[in-house]
Amino acid sequence: MSKNYKELLNQITTFVFDVDGVLTDSSVHITPTGEMLRIMNIRDGFAMKAALESGYRVCIISGGNNEGVRIRLRNLGIYDIHLASPNKVDTFNEYIELYGIQPENVLYMGDDIPDYHVMQLVGLPTCPQDASPEIKTLSKYISHKNGGKGAVRDVIEQVMKVQGKWHLYYNGKHD
Repeated sequence: MSKNYKELLNQITTFVFDVDGVLTDSSVHITPTGEMLRIMNIRDGFAMKAALESGYRVCIISGGNNEGVRIRLRNLGIYDIHLASPNKVDTFNEYIELYGIQPENVLYMGDDIPDYHVMQLVGLPTCPQDASPEIKTLSKYISHKNGGKGAVRDVIEQVMKVQGKWHLYYNGKHD
């Protein structure tokens, strides 16, 4: 893990997150009908909404496909949601090309092997504390929080604080 990851926080304009293991704790609860239920952290949701309202882009790229996840994210105001992505690198490249985003301005948080190659492309690859060893090795920042337990809030809050936007949010001056 790089000691100078904080120097990279100032350049972040865009957050990209995986779902399972990042926005959730990697668990799925399977109902008798076969529906897979996931649990998301309310504070992660608050931080993503704060980031959007402060002018950051927030994108979701996941190999999983769950309509409940899509509805939750849309309710937060996130519309760049790419579920059932067969190739995260292609999805990421299409996304940054669409909006003219430079890869060095992207913070990506992933937790497992499907995130590895896209994390090599971004300015600030990050992961939750409970990510796989390969992802931890690649990450410039490892959150002290586990996936689904505040890791997303951790990285968003750090970026917004360094860029002077978090205090505006908690002081109620974000309207």
